[in-house]
Amino acid sequence: MPQPATRRTVLATGAGALALGCVGCGAKDGGEATASASTPAPASSEPASPAAEEAAPAGKALARTSDIPEGGGKVFKEEKVVVTQPKKGDFKAFSAICTHQGCVVDRVADGTIDCPCHGSRFRVTDGSVAHGPAVRPLPQRPITVDGKSIRLT
Repeated sequence: MPQPATRRTVLATGAGALALGCVGCGAKDGGEATASASTPAPASSEPASPAAEEAAPAGKALARTSDIPEGGGKVFKEEKVVVTQPKKGDFKAFSAICTHQGCVVDRVADGTIDCPCHGSRFRVTDGSVAHGPAVRPLPQRPITVDGKSIRLT
């Protein structure tokens, strides 16, 4: 007689099916998708693991100061960091991993850092939540501005 399905089996099967169904989700207007089969987003609302937030080596130059618009910012997907300039000459950096379910944010617009997966938005000034479903702010990342160069420290 077959064993009844456990809660763990049902949840694992559902999470796997969801991950497979979401491969390629997030593409906008023919753009590049933000998820891939090799790196699915975590299925929990727990913060991304330290390994998921592994970033560029310390001291790596990210951008020139002129690359970051005043009142806006730029997402560095490979480094998993977003750099903003809330006001002239004031540069901030945050993890680009959304605190809701671990997706990588994809743009900075109208004073917020935006996640394409579920619509969370974070303020460019301090990474705090401007619009859920995320409830935790984006963690700050250390940067230094050396002349016209912005470096991850």
